[in-house]
Amino acid sequence: MGEFSWPTEDQLKEMRNKVSEMSGRDAEEVRVVVSPYRICPLGAHIDHQGGTVSAMTINKGILLGFVPSGDTEVVLRSGQFDGEVRFRIDEIQQPTNSVKKHHAVYASDSAKIKEECKWGNYARGALYALQSRGNILTEGIIGYICGSDNLDSSGLSSSAAVGIAYLLALESANDMNVTPLDNIEYDRLIENGYLGLRNGILDQSAILLSRYGCLMCMDCKSKEYEIIQPREPQNGGETEFKKSYKILLAFSGLRCALTNNPGYNCRVAECQEAAKFLLCASGKAEMEPRLCNVEEEVYEAHKSELEPIIAKRAQHYFTENRRAAKGLKAWKSGNLEDFGKLISASGLSSIHNYECGSEPLIQLNEILQRAPGVFGARFSGAGFRGCCLALVDADRAEEAASYVRREYFELQPELASQLNADSAVLICEPGDSARVI
Repeated sequence: MGEFSWPTEDQLKEMRNKVSEMSGRDAEEVRVVVSPYRICPLGAHIDHQGGTVSAMTINKGILLGFVPSGDTEVVLRSGQFDGEVRFRIDEIQQPTNSVKKHHAVYASDSAKIKEECKWGNYARGALYALQSRGNILTEGIIGYICGSDNLDSSGLSSSAAVGIAYLLALESANDMNVTPLDNIEYDRLIENGYLGLRNGILDQSAILLSRYGCLMCMDCKSKEYEIIQPREPQNGGETEFKKSYKILLAFSGLRCALTNNPGYNCRVAECQEAAKFLLCASGKAEMEPRLCNVEEEVYEAHKSELEPIIAKRAQHYFTENRRAAKGLKAWKSGNLEDFGKLISASGLSSIHNYECGSEPLIQLNEILQRAPGVFGARFSGAGFRGCCLALVDADRAEEAASYVRREYFELQPELASQLNADSAVLICEPGDSARVI
């Protein structure tokens, strides 16, 4: 399990050659942004409420090869989508008026976007975010972007990975020195301000702060974070721990962008409604209606007064916060069994209390729970589409993957038949943070 197993030298060479062909520049001049996808073992759906989250990146993600254009023009092509995106770095960007249409674009098939190349809105959003904080950019880029194994719209934060890739490329081309914490806020501006998605900072934080083989933990209220390295086991070091597990990604065949489903923003509003009620009950109505501002004692005292649906959302928040805290202790001690049980409990709360998910994803999650060697499993993302993730004993990963492919095909033959047999269940390794090579 090598720290830099992704991207491979062949992948980097391919990116550099494509940009060289586009720009007429030497391949040696091409820089490559590596922006990984992330998984969230614990802390699901509570980042927007200021809860505690955990995440790590995987050895899959977005690659963006680019060179500074030498003028103000941005020229982009994509490995997934047709057409060419062009705009100028000195154009003032305004938030899009068609949120669902534009946010869905990166997860849609190319036939839907030939008309105006709207997949370029993430690049425009990156420029918007930088401009909104007073940055004046003078250098455009010529770039080529592609994602690993067509994993867009799979609940792995591909949208955040894309936004961060464009931010890092524009900053690099303009010799800007930007901290990871600043880029978390810039990417949030892309998704919240430019595209209108009401998400928190989990995705951006994971991609920008993670370190190979470690668990990134963040208090989304204070923005304080910790990179947690597991304690060295008695009979082996840190490297042995990393080699003891793999990450399974099992795909459902469902594809639907997050903002296409009104349930996501609706659930955020329901959490805020719970917070507002509980804050009023405790005499703190003036505070921002987020559940992180509610003392757990207040929740326990007044939870029976909440409307049933609102009560479920609050229950998920407070129990998930506790699971995240327990999970950090299990990870530090190298206890994968306990960590996995907490992941599975998180998944059940997402289904029953947060009430996200769809029948195929719920079935897929149940299959993973039964698979040989799996420590724990849950949805990756909201569970409305995409995939489920599992932590699995490295020695049984292939066996588990075969079991999941077979069982899911029996339950959902139509959806399973849409998946490539080799990529229906992927065996992944931990990744590193986003960077420019």
